Amino acid sequence: MFWNLVPVTLVQGLIYSLIALAIMIPFRVLSVPDLSSEGVFPLGAAVAAALITLGVHPLLATVAAVVAGFLAGMVTALIHLKFKVHSLLAGILTVTMLWSVNLRILGKPNAPLFGFETVYDWISPAILASLGAQVLFFGILAIALVLLLWWVLQTDLGLGLRGIGANPHLAPALGVNLVAYTAGGLGLASAISGLAGALMAQSQGYADVGMGVGMLVNGLASVIIGEAITGRRTLLRQLAAPVVGAVVYYQLSSLALALGLHPSDLKLVTGLFVLFTIGWPFLIGRKVSGTGL
Repeated sequence: MFWNLVPVTLVQGLIYSLIALAIMIPFRVLSVPDLSSEGVFPLGAAVAAALITLGVHPLLATVAAVVAGFLAGMVTALIHLKFKVHSLLAGILTVTMLWSVNLRILGKPNAPLFGFETVYDWISPAILASLGAQVLFFGILAIALVLLLWWVLQTDLGLGLRGIGANPHLAPALGVNLVAYTAGGLGLASAISGLAGALMAQSQGYADVGMGVGMLVNGLASVIIGEAITGRRTLLRQLAAPVVGAVVYYQLSSLALALGLHPSDLKLVTGLFVLFTIGWPFLIGRKVSGTGL
């Protein structure tokens, strides 16, 4: 049973690796924790689905979803910076407001895309006809995105973003506009979330306003697993970690299901795993200091 699930979960892992990347950028690059991805993911799906059902070309609908995600990320940044609201609370406010926005965009809780041309049909109808083709497509997309981010973060713009994450107080003294760069960084992360939502909606054939629930915990788990495998010593390893972690995480989820774990228990297990992974180094540190080692 597990081996039958591997191709399916591999495709899921590659798609959701984009969400993990979007979560990693604020947390690791900008050092500005952000929860917006949980609302931006269905926003991208809603925008793409609504436009496709109106007859808009699927490629343009996907681009519109990316732009919508970017704007949502900038809203979170401006709430955080202009109103002096903590980034976590700003993200929660954005996610809360986006629930109503997504309902407005779709006009109903979910919208089917069966019978409409998607971006996959435009690229090649063979993509959705074969799991192998999907793995190849999403694998190339994930690698291309990692390499693109790796290049961007080595430019002057990227060095500014990394400078804010390293020292937000020193960066303005070096000529980095804190508001503009933070808004751009969170916008970039949310744009990736919007892209993931649009691709997922077109892949599964529908968009739903609740499809982002739990994405944050899954993404954090993916980042933590990936960092444990690839490490964080270089920029490329840091960017590759979410992709590797997402693939491994969803394979572990399918293994848990194959072993008899109930699907409703996965969220609990994921939350406990993230909590354990985060808390373990501190527990080890206390034990070591207590023994005098």
